[in-house]
Amino acid sequence: MILANVFCLFFLGTGADPVVSAKSNHCLDAAKACNLNDNCKKLRSSYISICNREISPTERCNRRKCHKALRQFFDRVPSEYTYRMLFCSCQDQACAERRRQTILPSCSYEDKEKPNCLDLRGVCRTDHLCRSRLADFHANCRASYQTVTSCPADNYQACLGSYAGMIGFDMTPNYVDSSPTGIVVSPWCSCRGSGNMEEECEKFLRDFTENPCLRNAIQAFGNGTDVNVSPKGPSFQATQAPRVEKTPSLPDDLSDSTSLGTSVITTCTSVQEQGLKANNSKELSMCFTELTTNIIPGSNKVIKPNSGPSRARPSAALTVLSVLMLKLAL
Repeated sequence: MILANVFCLFFLGTGADPVVSAKSNHCLDAAKACNLNDNCKKLRSSYISICNREISPTERCNRRKCHKALRQFFDRVPSEYTYRMLFCSCQDQACAERRRQTILPSCSYEDKEKPNCLDLRGVCRTDHLCRSRLADFHANCRASYQTVTSCPADNYQACLGSYAGMIGFDMTPNYVDSSPTGIVVSPWCSCRGSGNMEEECEKFLRDFTENPCLRNAIQAFGNGTDVNVSPKGPSFQATQAPRVEKTPSLPDDLSDSTSLGTSVITTCTSVQEQGLKANNSKELSMCFTELTTNIIPGSNKVIKPNSGPSRARPSAALTVLSVLMLKLAL
């Protein structure tokens, strides 16, 4: 009887509902599952250590190294572990706060002041990898009102992969609060000071905060219902992007696990976003090749659509035959 009273007083003191708290904390379960996997545990411990390492009283951490460690975690650990931690469903605030703290927002996400969202987008576009992954997000998470799930091709997995692929950049998205049911995610930015670009800025921000495809994908994964709408075939590797050139690594290198796994269309999308001209880089060369040629099924011939039909030319054999006949006639 005494133990029962103590148990009740404990929950009353914390303001928690004993019935709700007795239920499984899915985000905590996800963290425990990660710790049972050597690779997941190692890389998670690495980014937690780096992102919590205070540099000085005025600088909480080395944000650049924190971002690299986060990218390494989400790129190298299977999604069965990372997604469970990032998109777990919650019924109370404690669980939702654990979900929000998955990427350690005090270092990797939050800053002293929120920059303008268009300025943040501009910074992202100066980095080829961030630019490509932002293009992936817009392609795979854009709201589609012609599908049941509001996602292109009803593909939740592609949207979740694109979202996770942006973690570890200045454009890193995260949950804006600890609401267990109201899922609102956003980069750390606002549209204050946008001037005559405010409408464009608000539209860009709504791609995160009011995106039915992204919200439905997160909720479906947390509820375990995404398996009913995900394609059976191999999923699009949205978190990988083509590397244009090898960048110098940091002294304690935490190199990205990127490869040439992303389709050329993704690169072209990112190039079109920037409005660049053709033949200025390897990416543009790839776009030009992809978009201006068609391959005939069942053959190795490549036809350029703008080349038109080639003019008929006499073959070498016909030319020689004509010369011989002329000589015989003479």
